[in-house]
Amino acid sequence: MITAVGPTGIARAIELRSESVGKNEPVAKVDAAGPEASGAVTTPAAELAAQGAPVDNAKVAAIRAAIADGTYKIDAKAIADRMIALDLPQA
Repeated sequence: MITAVGPTGIARAIELRSESVGKNEPVAKVDAAGPEASGAVTTPAAELAAQGAPVDNAKVAAIRAAIADGTYKIDAKAIADRMIALDLPQA
C-alpha cells in the first residue's frame, strides 16, 4: 500500500509555503471589519469559536513547572483506561 508520494510532513509544508508566499508576507488577508460590517448574523457557535478554546492558564503553568522540575506524575493505567473507553461503544 502506498501511503505517500514525495516529501511529507513539516518539510513539505515549509517547501510549499516558500513556493507560494514570499518572506514577511501574510499567509492570508483578514477582513478586520468582521461579519457585523457585512450584515451577517452571528450564531452562538460562531461566538463560542471567536472566544477561543477555554484554557486554564494557571493550570497549564503549574503542569509546565512540574514537568520542568521532574515532579509531574503520569498515571499510565488511567490514560490506558480512558483510551479504551473512547473506543468502546456506549451501552
